[in-house]
Amino acid sequence: MDNIKASNKIFSIEDAKKLSKKRLPKLVYDFIDGASGDEKLSEINSFALDQIRLEPRVLRNVEERKLKKNILGFNYDYPFGFAPMGMTNLSWPGADSMLAKESARNNIPTCVSMASTTTLEKMYELSEGHSWLQLYIFQDEAFVMELLDRAEKTGYEVAILTVDVPVLSRRTRDDKNGFSYPFKIGPKQFFDFATHPVWSISTLLNGIPKPMNYETSKSGKGIFKRKESRGKTDWETLKRVRNKWKGKLIVKGVMSSDDAVKIKEMGADAIQVSNHGGRQLDSASAAINILPFIREAVGNNFPIIFDSGIRSGSDIVRSLALGADFSMIGRPVMYAMGADGASGLRRIVDIIKEETSTTLGLVGLNDINEVSSDIIEQKLFMNTTY
Repeated sequence: MDNIKASNKIFSIEDAKKLSKKRLPKLVYDFIDGASGDEKLSEINSFALDQIRLEPRVLRNVEERKLKKNILGFNYDYPFGFAPMGMTNLSWPGADSMLAKESARNNIPTCVSMASTTTLEKMYELSEGHSWLQLYIFQDEAFVMELLDRAEKTGYEVAILTVDVPVLSRRTRDDKNGFSYPFKIGPKQFFDFATHPVWSISTLLNGIPKPMNYETSKSGKGIFKRKESRGKTDWETLKRVRNKWKGKLIVKGVMSSDDAVKIKEMGADAIQVSNHGGRQLDSASAAINILPFIREAVGNNFPIIFDSGIRSGSDIVRSLALGADFSMIGRPVMYAMGADGASGLRRIVDIIKEETSTTLGLVGLNDINEVSSDIIEQKLFMNTTY
């Protein structure tokens, strides 16, 4: 399948997902697509978003529509960015660079994971400054402080502290496939790679992905251990990070109104409502169902970013209607790059932009900043339980 034909077959995120499943080794595809436990929460996230019905309005002049959004004082051309994802180059060689360049092309942020396969400095350069840095607190907190120093020196203005992974949840598909880091290649993995030669040869030619922020640690303190506990992270940790980082600070993985209020009081600049795309507590609620309650708790003016389950431009509009100021997309762009590299990514981003604009017009609005709960047709959905 050549690149042009592959991109021509992408008309939706579901198309990209199906194409990536054919093109990628099972071990890699399952790492991208999989979730924790019984994996139902990943489906519930999307199902819950789909239950939000919007009210079409007619006889309004919507010929001109604006999608520009301001978040944390930054003006972006669209109301979404790329969520932080570790080891992104597994989806296709050079995926990190593709995301960075696409964020620059569209004037949207890309969130650089501390486990990125490209250094935070290079990502900042490729994205033309459109990068935010995402962090976990592992056992060696000094390494995180080193990364914050590097980020500040590079020019980063936004840091994201992810707090919903005190322990790494069990992901059955990864266990079945023998997914681990460092990679261990036995007969099963060898056969998987051999039956997907385009990905395998491309990956070998470009080098096995490594967590480059760790590899380039000047102190030598950074050693990437995927399953290392983050259980020591607590409110005092947040205080130390807040004191260290003078730029904008987002706390990601918030699913409790009480937590949201306390995080706000401790000086964070924004929160990100997220259940990690269903990859952590598998018995948690759909993130979109929690969003309105958190918005009520923190007030109308405190910035909220949303992720988990977004699969279309209309999902982005739905999240804004329920209280988010901005959204992040993750799996869709991984599917896109797995399906067709940079061409697939560009195709999916353009589709999401078009869907967002179309949805805005069909609910009778001209400006994405006018979106509110008024466009929701069935307001009783928030009482639905799953």
